[in-house]
Amino acid sequence: MKNPYELLGVDPGATADMIRAAYRRLAKRHHPDVNPGKPEAAETFKAIASAYALLSDPDKRARFDRGEIDAAGVEVPPQRPFYRDFSDAPGHARYGTDAGFGEDDLEGLLGAAFRGRQRGGFRARGADAHYTLTVSFLDAANGAVRRLSLPDGRTLDVTIPAGHKDGQILRLRGQGMPGPGTAPPGDALIEIVVAPHPFFRRDGDDVVLDLPVTLQEATLGVSVEVPTIRGPLNLKIPAHSHTGSRLRLKGRGIGQGHQYVVLQVVLPQEPEPQLEEFLRGWIPEHPLDPRKGMAS
Repeated sequence: MKNPYELLGVDPGATADMIRAAYRRLAKRHHPDVNPGKPEAAETFKAIASAYALLSDPDKRARFDRGEIDAAGVEVPPQRPFYRDFSDAPGHARYGTDAGFGEDDLEGLLGAAFRGRQRGGFRARGADAHYTLTVSFLDAANGAVRRLSLPDGRTLDVTIPAGHKDGQILRLRGQGMPGPGTAPPGDALIEIVVAPHPFFRRDGDDVVLDLPVTLQEATLGVSVEVPTIRGPLNLKIPAHSHTGSRLRLKGRGIGQGHQYVVLQVVLPQEPEPQLEEFLRGWIPEHPLDPRKGMAS
């Protein structure tokens, strides 16, 4: 498996913020919703998500840097002998004292002490686990349940509340690292990354959509079907509209927000001889200088 630092394009000394920024940039570029029909993008997305899951967890990152786990989070067998290896090797005496207190006695004592602390009510809660889940714009806006695959093979069904914002954290109680003995597990902290949408963008609880219209539609007015986050809707475009005209669809945003449709007048890409002939002889009744005030 490729080195997680290389997958995210950061140095081993990168800060947590630098790692998070690199992941978010790559996740938004390779998310399957942004690359429909491209299985290679899905594989890349899965790989960078796994890399971020490891490097965003300070504990796992430190263990990876020390060579204790590999890029998949799997334990790496120790490469150097411990004191037991030296003590049991030929020519070396076992660790002990003249009082007869040896290493086996020490292990027994420590084990008894640990069991005693457990019986005495010591219950250290397990550590919290940090994960990242990338969801589509519409899932974040409308709410959804999405499955998160964890590095250890487990899965979590994550409920995305409607209106969830990019970068917000969800806490799943008891879904983190197991505690020692009978101690309770920690929580799973899941950062939600919202993938960009091809034509919607968010402004607070409002949704903004740039809508291309023809010169004829903008001049004469027309009723057209426009997409919203909850399905298509008919919108009346007033006559004499222009690029930048902003129309509101009340209550069609996120929560109590609205959707704003910003018109973008698009000219024909192919020659239109009749339109060109008309414009050559056209004398506007209300002349307009679109570059007024731009003189240096």
